[in-house]
Amino acid sequence: MNESDHQPASVGGAVPIIISLTDAGRILAVRLQQQLSGSEHWHKPTPFTQQIRQAFVAQMPLIFVCAAGIVMRTLAPVLVSKRDDPPVLVMDEQGKFVIALLSGHEGGANAWAANVAALTGGEAVITSSRDYLNPVYAVGMGCERNCTAVHLQSLLADCLVQANLTLSQIACISSIDIKADEQGLVQLARDNNLPYHTYGTERLSTVEHRLSVKSEYVYQTVGVYGVAESAALIAAGDLTGQEAELLLTKVKSNRATCAIARTYQEGSDP
Repeated sequence: MNESDHQPASVGGAVPIIISLTDAGRILAVRLQQQLSGSEHWHKPTPFTQQIRQAFVAQMPLIFVCAAGIVMRTLAPVLVSKRDDPPVLVMDEQGKFVIALLSGHEGGANAWAANVAALTGGEAVITSSRDYLNPVYAVGMGCERNCTAVHLQSLLADCLVQANLTLSQIACISSIDIKADEQGLVQLARDNNLPYHTYGTERLSTVEHRLSVKSEYVYQTVGVYGVAESAALIAAGDLTGQEAELLLTKVKSNRATCAIARTYQEGSDP
């Protein structure tokens, strides 16, 4: 059943499984599996109910390319709780909508849905309640050596417009540790009165399976597959202790990159 020869890229410590049931669904599943390094693709697994329930009980994150009703009828007898069940996503055959069906906030399905939607060009559908949660946003940036703060400010402004955010909503700017002394980034953070955080390659690599795209060139240059998205995800997660999601995937200028990640923290009751 496993159609991947890559090393596992885990979601919450487990290899994600993509399940398709139709020929159209299989086309999307194969494309997605190629983008989710290490994932498995099961097409029409037999016996279906037994295979799916065993994978769910074994805490395997699941992506279904089929009707949500099929998934719920299959998994209903083995559901435990939102804190114990693995994350489950459901997609249509065109990849237009990625539904966080189970374990949305606690299990990370909400953030995972956003990341998968970024790969398919679709929209993440989040239905879990966030009435008492406030969003927290972190910016991740990478740049060429000696890139100016003016250039970086312009790129950041463009990204805020695309994400429909204001500068006042940003909690910090972040990058890779070799950019700790990058004067343009340091000045950018100072000019905007924001903390500037940097992270080593070992830390940044822990979110590589959640990047919208992986750059071999960047990996060969600095040791991670993407600086802006990785730094944004780590920084946002550190701010609240919750897994972050990419709100805005990497945007490139001729000298720099920028991404914005979002996570949530408990707010005051209304």
